[in-house]
Amino acid sequence: MNTQKKALSLYLRNFLLIITFLVSLQAVAAEKKNDVVSNQKDAFESLLFSDPPSLKGTLREMLANHFGVEKSPNNRNDVYYVLNIGYVDGKLYDPSSNSFQKVHLRGYTGQDANNKRVTQVNQFVAPQIEAHPGDTVRVLLKNRLPPDASCMNNHGMQQQVTANKLADKPHCFNGTNLHSHGLWISPTGNSDNVLLSINPGVNFEYQYDLSNDIPEGTNWYHPHRHGATALQVSSGMAGAFIIRGNRKPTPTSNGDLSTLLMDPETGQSYKEHTVLFQQIAYACRGNDGKLKRKNDGTINWSCNPGETGVIESYDQFGPGTWPASGRWTSINGIVLPTFKSQVGEVERWRLIHAGVRETINMTFRKINPNINLNELHKRAYTGHLKREDAGRLVQELCSGEAIPFQIVAADGLTMSHTINTQKVTLQPGYRYDLLTVFPSSGGYCIMQPQQPKAGSINSESSPQSLLGFVSVSGKDNIPTNEITSVLVNKLIKSAEKFMPENVREEVIKDIAHVEGKDNHHEILLRKFTPHPIDIADNEVQGQSKQKLLFFVGQDSDKHNIFALSHDFSVKNVNGVYMPSKPFIYNPNKLGLNLPLGKAQEWELRSYSVSHPFHIHVNPFQIVAIYDPQGRDVSAPGVVEADGDTQFSGLKGQWKDTILVKTNLLPGDLKNNPKNFYRFIIRTRYQRYIGEFVLHCHILDHEDQGMMEKIAVSLQDNVDVH
Repeated sequence: MNTQKKALSLYLRNFLLIITFLVSLQAVAAEKKNDVVSNQKDAFESLLFSDPPSLKGTLREMLANHFGVEKSPNNRNDVYYVLNIGYVDGKLYDPSSNSFQKVHLRGYTGQDANNKRVTQVNQFVAPQIEAHPGDTVRVLLKNRLPPDASCMNNHGMQQQVTANKLADKPHCFNGTNLHSHGLWISPTGNSDNVLLSINPGVNFEYQYDLSNDIPEGTNWYHPHRHGATALQVSSGMAGAFIIRGNRKPTPTSNGDLSTLLMDPETGQSYKEHTVLFQQIAYACRGNDGKLKRKNDGTINWSCNPGETGVIESYDQFGPGTWPASGRWTSINGIVLPTFKSQVGEVERWRLIHAGVRETINMTFRKINPNINLNELHKRAYTGHLKREDAGRLVQELCSGEAIPFQIVAADGLTMSHTINTQKVTLQPGYRYDLLTVFPSSGGYCIMQPQQPKAGSINSESSPQSLLGFVSVSGKDNIPTNEITSVLVNKLIKSAEKFMPENVREEVIKDIAHVEGKDNHHEILLRKFTPHPIDIADNEVQGQSKQKLLFFVGQDSDKHNIFALSHDFSVKNVNGVYMPSKPFIYNPNKLGLNLPLGKAQEWELRSYSVSHPFHIHVNPFQIVAIYDPQGRDVSAPGVVEADGDTQFSGLKGQWKDTILVKTNLLPGDLKNNPKNFYRFIIRTRYQRYIGEFVLHCHILDHEDQGMMEKIAVSLQDNVDVH
């Protein structure tokens, strides 16, 4: 015991020495420039992981005044939030310069019951919203951004659209709105309505009526003002929106997974981390107040002492811009954070890809046994580490065993079975919930393995990189190959204590399924999925099959194309092949009109680079994903020819966003196209009517036209429940 205490004391002392060393560097540098943190408290807080600040419900004075009834801010049935939008001054750590770079970005800030700003350690992650099934959630959005001179005569969503135009120009960067990504709610009126613009100086109150049967899960919110979405989201305007449920399963109904994920010894929920990934591609202004540029007109990504990082130009997006920027993916506004964990404890990690321009792979790997976490911190925090050099550091110091984990939810929806894996791939808009157990004390790298180019939104192979660290304390030592068994045993104990007697045996049997043969180490969660009934062939029989095609490129006059199509045929226009019937977003035109109460099958394709497909309101079930050779790569355990595994195990699962992968690059399209993937999905149009959108979740693609306004409507001879 004394030896362990001494080891822990030595570890803490060495860690504080590293922090002190870092702070001393900052103090010296601060004499020469004013963009560096110079006190120990700020430095320490900036390096350690913290969950997003919780946005607290506030007293709704208007209701109290109207009805003479004092409303409690903790009233579960009526939750009221205030979000201010404006420019925020803050800092982001830059490992390449060992300093904190000043930035001036658009951002959300919360407001408490006293109309004061919510304190945030990290400025560039929005406050977390939490609610329960049955709640009415009201969010008062206050746009405090200045008027946009380029938008004075075009404050609405309207745009000039011509018949031969196949790309929009991003516009009106200070108009905004709010999208509750993943929530099954109405898309109209004051609900999840993205077809409006809240302009500078305007307040607007959103009202989200959460039904009693809304799924619990990990969702998020962000701006969705067409023409300005990418610029605002990439500035850090994104936050978690967690629906927490306490409905236990019964013999006739499913329940919430959270009722199982409870520690039988404490009666509390297992520890969880909300992990919101962002890619904030700031660039610095020069002495003239304008973005610095190279001789060829492209962005100069360097930031000198005294300069401030901003996001004000769409030149900061596009293919290749993210790796060229040298910026780092941040987690809850922190670059290379360190998480704290305990050996042997079950943890839930809620992962949210709120970035714009990079595919994220994530894996946990033990650090090299010949070093300690202090050395790794020193190399990462004080070693002038450039992002392009992170792969070498990972190769050298993050070479221990990979830690397996179970994926339990996709896009906020509990899966019918888990996916046992050592790597999870997130595309923009994705969410995944993981359950993991760290097997021994010490340091772990949260790293990004390489990603094949066709499975990346940049259409380039991504090198290894680093996302953060985990510092694990405790006495146990669990062999890596026994982690899954430890997790299963803990979940069985949870089920024995917390599950109702009339479903307990069924739940335990499903959990223990992981120990069976030829099941890919899956845990069955059939009593917790919100969509227990698959969409069968007879449900889509007699319904139209929808087709959706993505295409980017240039026409024969070198004009950009960011188009969709509902036709898979192609045409040759002056020597350039493109879809036969391409279109871009037109706010004045309704595309698909879908039947309420029915289900339909869709086929998705891309004829030029891979695109994340996202549709609002109703999620979809994955039927099959066929690679160019016709193999279904969504089946469990499938490894694609290029080594990609991002679709493995998704067959039969429900999502609201999926990467439509292709091997075709701009200029590759020919007559009778080949070398693309076919995505077969099915969806039900349930409960909610009205207009909403589908689009590519590479948000600068969406802003440039890769979006369609569609609707669900009440039609004849439909029995709606």
